[in-house]
Amino acid sequence: MIPMPYVVRRAHRETTDTFTLEMAPTVETTVAPFLPGQFNMLYAFGVGEVPISVSGNPAESACLTHTVRAVGSVTRALCDADPGDMVGVRGPFGTSWPVDGAMGGDVMLVAGGLGLAPLRPAMYAVLSNRSAFQRIVLIYGARTPDDLLYRREVEKWGGHPDLQVEVTVDSGGRDWQGHVGVVTTLIGRTVFDPARTTAFICGPELMMRFTVLELLRQGVAEERIFVSLERNMKCGVGLCGHCQLGPFLTCRDGPVIAHSRARDWLGRREA
Repeated sequence: MIPMPYVVRRAHRETTDTFTLEMAPTVETTVAPFLPGQFNMLYAFGVGEVPISVSGNPAESACLTHTVRAVGSVTRALCDADPGDMVGVRGPFGTSWPVDGAMGGDVMLVAGGLGLAPLRPAMYAVLSNRSAFQRIVLIYGARTPDDLLYRREVEKWGGHPDLQVEVTVDSGGRDWQGHVGVVTTLIGRTVFDPARTTAFICGPELMMRFTVLELLRQGVAEERIFVSLERNMKCGVGLCGHCQLGPFLTCRDGPVIAHSRARDWLGRREA
C-alpha cells in the first residue's frame, strides 16, 4: 500500500492531452515485473492517486512506461511532470491478457482511443515470440488522426510482413488518406480463422460491445474474447469495494476478463 518513488526519465507528448511517461525506480533495483494488461496506481505527490495501465514492454527491466490522458487533477499533474520529477508507484495489480493461452492460433487486438495503451504490452509479448502464433491482426480506431497514439510504432507494425494492421478514425479531415469509420467495419477486411482466434479488446465500452457482437457473428468463440473493464479504482487490492461491478472487483478480478463472464455487466454505469 506504500508507493515506491520513481523518477521521470522522459515525458513524451502523444496528443494534445496525452503523454507517455518513462520512469525508473530511485532505489537500486529493477522495475517490478508486470504482465500485459496489468495496471499500477500512480501517485502525484500532493494531489492524489489514479490507476493507469502499463503501456511499456514487459521484457524491459530498466524503465516503467505509462500513457496518461489529462482528464482530472491527478492525471493533469502526471501529464505536467518533467524529467527529474518524482511519481509514486504501487503495483502491478490486476489480471492480464492471456497471451500464453493464445499460442498456436490467431491473435486479434482491437483498440479504441486510449485503449491501445493497455494492448501495447500484449503486442510486444506476441512479437517477442512471433513463431508461437499464427496470424496477428491489430485494428485501431481513434476520433481523429490527431488522437492516434504511437503513430510511428503503429506504422512500423503495419510494415511488418506477417502482421495485418488496420487503422481508422471517426473523422479524417482533408489530409487523412486512411480509413474513416468505426473499428467494427474493419473486422471483415482482416484475414483470420475464427475457430482458432483469441481476441483482446480495449476501448470505450460501447465500442467493445459492438466489437464483441461482430466477432461472435464472425464465429469467434465467446470464451476466447477478452475485454478490459475500467471502473474507478481506489485501493487496487480489492479492499475498498469502490470498483465493484456486479460480482467483480475490477482491480482484483479484472481489468482483463473473458467476455463470457462479463457480458451481463459490460455497459452498466457506475453508481
